[in-house]
Amino acid sequence: MSNQLLVEQCKKHDRKAQMALYNQYCDGMYIVACRYLNDTAAAEDAMQDAFIKAFSKLEQFQGDVTFGAWLKRIVINTCLDVLKARKLETHPVNEETLSIVQDDNWSVPDATTVSEVKDAIAALPENYRVVVTLFLLEGYDHQEISEVLGISESASRTNLHRGKNKLKETLKHLQYGTGY
Repeated sequence: MSNQLLVEQCKKHDRKAQMALYNQYCDGMYIVACRYLNDTAAAEDAMQDAFIKAFSKLEQFQGDVTFGAWLKRIVINTCLDVLKARKLETHPVNEETLSIVQDDNWSVPDATTVSEVKDAIAALPENYRVVVTLFLLEGYDHQEISEVLGISESASRTNLHRGKNKLKETLKHLQYGTGY
Protein backbone atom coordinates (compact mmCIF):
# COMPACT_ATOMS: atom_id res chain seq x y z
CA MET A 1 0.00 0.00 0.00
CA SER A 2 1.39 3.44 -0.91
CA ASN A 3 2.26 6.02 1.72
CA GLN A 4 -0.21 8.45 0.20
CA LEU A 5 -3.05 5.97 0.62
CA LEU A 6 -1.91 5.12 4.16
CA VAL A 7 -1.84 8.81 5.07
CA GLU A 8 -5.34 9.32 3.67
CA GLN A 9 -6.59 6.34 5.71
CA CYS A 10 -4.82 7.71 8.81
CA LYS A 11 -6.63 11.02 8.34
CA LYS A 12 -9.82 8.98 8.74
CA HIS A 13 -8.44 7.60 12.03
CA ASP A 14 -7.85 4.10 10.62
CA ARG A 15 -5.81 2.40 13.37
CA LYS A 16 -4.42 -0.29 11.03
CA ALA A 17 -3.12 2.37 8.66
CA GLN A 18 -1.57 4.25 11.59
CA MET A 19 0.15 1.08 12.74
CA ALA A 20 1.41 0.40 9.21
CA LEU A 21 2.92 3.91 8.98
CA TYR A 22 4.35 3.58 12.46
CA ASN A 23 5.98 0.23 11.63
CA GLN A 24 7.38 1.65 8.40
CA TYR A 25 9.03 4.69 10.04
CA CYS A 26 9.65 3.88 13.71
CA ASP A 27 13.17 2.46 13.33
CA GLY A 28 14.43 5.35 11.21
CA MET A 29 12.84 7.98 13.43
CA TYR A 30 14.30 6.31 16.52
CA ILE A 31 17.77 6.62 14.98
CA VAL A 32 17.13 10.31 14.30
CA ALA A 33 16.00 10.84 17.91
CA CYS A 34 19.10 9.03 19.21
CA ARG A 35 21.32 11.45 17.30
CA TYR A 36 19.96 14.30 19.38
CA LEU A 37 19.22 12.84 22.77
CA ASN A 38 22.06 10.35 23.27
CA ASP A 39 19.81 8.41 25.63
CA THR A 40 17.87 5.43 24.32
CA ALA A 41 14.91 5.80 26.68
CA ALA A 42 14.57 9.55 26.01
CA ALA A 43 14.93 8.94 22.27
CA GLU A 44 12.20 6.32 22.33
CA ASP A 45 9.91 8.64 24.32
CA ALA A 46 10.57 11.51 21.93
CA MET A 47 9.92 9.31 18.92
CA GLN A 48 6.62 8.11 20.43
CA ASP A 49 5.61 11.71 21.23
CA ALA A 50 6.46 12.73 17.68
CA PHE A 51 4.22 10.02 16.23
CA ILE A 52 1.38 11.12 18.50
CA LYS A 53 1.87 14.73 17.34
CA ALA A 54 2.05 13.63 13.72
CA PHE A 55 -1.13 11.59 13.87
CA SER A 56 -2.98 14.33 15.74
CA LYS A 57 -1.88 16.98 13.22
CA LEU A 58 -2.11 14.84 10.10
CA GLU A 59 -4.63 17.26 8.57
CA GLN A 60 -1.72 19.76 8.32
CA PHE A 61 0.25 17.38 6.10
CA GLN A 62 -0.17 18.76 2.60
CA GLY A 63 2.00 16.29 0.71
CA ASP A 64 4.40 18.95 -0.59
CA VAL A 65 7.20 16.82 0.94
CA THR A 66 7.25 13.11 1.62
CA PHE A 67 5.54 11.88 4.74
CA GLY A 68 8.92 10.65 6.01
CA ALA A 69 10.48 14.12 5.64
CA TRP A 70 7.49 15.72 7.38
CA LEU A 71 7.64 13.19 10.23
CA LYS A 72 11.42 13.60 10.56
CA ARG A 73 10.96 17.34 11.07
CA ILE A 74 8.45 16.61 13.85
CA VAL A 75 10.88 14.14 15.48
CA ILE A 76 13.72 16.66 15.33
CA ASN A 77 11.56 19.43 16.80
CA THR A 78 10.34 17.09 19.55
CA CYS A 79 13.95 16.21 20.42
CA LEU A 80 14.90 19.88 20.46
CA ASP A 81 11.99 20.56 22.81
CA VAL A 82 13.34 17.84 25.13
CA LEU A 83 16.78 19.43 25.02
CA LYS A 84 15.35 22.87 25.74
CA ALA A 85 13.45 21.41 28.67
CA ARG A 86 16.75 20.08 30.00
CA LYS A 87 18.01 23.67 29.92
CA LEU A 88 20.51 23.20 27.14
CA GLU A 89 23.69 24.70 28.50
CA THR A 90 25.70 26.72 26.05
CA HIS A 91 29.02 28.31 26.67
CA PRO A 92 28.65 32.08 26.80
CA VAL A 93 30.16 33.76 23.80
CA ASN A 94 31.51 37.27 23.86
CA GLU A 95 29.95 38.57 20.65
CA GLU A 96 32.31 41.54 20.50
CA THR A 97 35.52 39.53 20.38
CA LEU A 98 34.20 36.58 18.42
CA SER A 99 35.86 36.02 15.09
CA ILE A 100 34.01 33.86 12.63
CA VAL A 101 36.11 31.09 11.20
CA GLN A 102 35.10 29.77 7.82
CA ASP A 103 36.54 26.28 7.74
CA ASP A 104 34.84 23.95 5.33
CA ASN A 105 37.44 21.21 5.74
CA TRP A 106 35.47 18.30 7.18
CA SER A 107 37.85 15.62 5.98
CA VAL A 108 38.64 12.68 8.22
CA PRO A 109 41.30 10.00 7.82
CA ASP A 110 40.44 7.51 5.06
CA ALA A 111 40.48 4.59 7.50
CA THR A 112 37.75 6.19 9.64
CA THR A 113 34.44 4.33 9.51
CA VAL A 114 30.98 5.88 9.54
CA SER A 115 30.38 4.16 12.86
CA GLU A 116 33.45 5.83 14.37
CA VAL A 117 32.29 9.24 13.16
CA LYS A 118 28.80 8.69 14.58
CA ASP A 119 30.24 7.49 17.89
CA ALA A 120 32.53 10.53 18.02
CA ILE A 121 29.57 12.86 17.38
CA ALA A 122 27.54 11.09 20.07
CA ALA A 123 30.39 11.59 22.56
CA LEU A 124 30.48 15.38 22.06
CA PRO A 125 29.17 17.66 24.82
CA GLU A 126 25.45 18.24 24.27
CA ASN A 127 25.65 21.81 22.96
CA TYR A 128 28.30 20.87 20.38
CA ARG A 129 26.57 17.58 19.46
CA VAL A 130 23.25 19.26 18.75
CA VAL A 131 24.76 21.97 16.53
CA VAL A 132 27.03 19.49 14.71
CA THR A 133 24.09 17.12 14.14
CA LEU A 134 21.79 19.88 12.89
CA PHE A 135 24.50 21.26 10.59
CA LEU A 136 26.15 18.10 9.27
CA LEU A 137 23.44 15.47 9.37
CA GLU A 138 20.28 17.50 8.91
CA GLY A 139 21.63 20.25 6.65
CA TYR A 140 20.46 23.21 8.72
CA ASP A 141 22.31 26.50 8.20
CA HIS A 142 23.45 28.73 11.07
CA GLN A 143 20.41 31.01 10.82
CA GLU A 144 18.06 28.03 11.17
CA ILE A 145 20.12 26.58 14.03
CA SER A 146 20.08 29.91 15.86
CA GLU A 147 16.29 30.16 15.51
CA VAL A 148 15.65 26.57 16.59
CA LEU A 149 17.99 26.64 19.59
CA GLY A 150 17.44 30.26 20.58
CA ILE A 151 21.13 31.15 20.26
CA SER A 152 22.92 33.66 18.06
CA GLU A 153 24.33 32.68 14.68
CA SER A 154 27.77 33.45 16.09
CA ALA A 155 27.20 31.00 18.95
CA SER A 156 26.06 28.41 16.41
CA ARG A 157 29.23 28.89 14.38
CA THR A 158 31.37 28.79 17.51
CA ASN A 159 29.75 25.60 18.81
CA LEU A 160 30.09 24.03 15.36
CA HIS A 161 33.76 25.02 15.15
CA ARG A 162 34.52 23.74 18.68
CA GLY A 163 32.56 20.55 18.05
CA LYS A 164 34.41 20.01 14.79
CA ASN A 165 37.75 20.45 16.55
CA LYS A 166 36.76 17.92 19.22
CA LEU A 167 35.67 15.50 16.48
CA LYS A 168 38.99 15.88 14.66
CA GLU A 169 40.88 15.32 17.90
CA THR A 170 38.86 12.20 18.73
CA LEU A 171 39.19 10.77 15.24
CA LYS A 172 42.93 11.54 15.16
CA HIS A 173 43.37 9.59 18.42
CA LEU A 174 41.48 6.68 16.89
CA GLN A 175 43.66 6.77 13.77
CA TYR A 176 46.90 6.68 15.74
CA GLY A 177 45.60 4.23 18.34
CA THR A 178 46.19 6.53 21.27
CA GLY A 179 42.69 6.14 22.65
CA TYR A 180 40.56 8.93 24.06
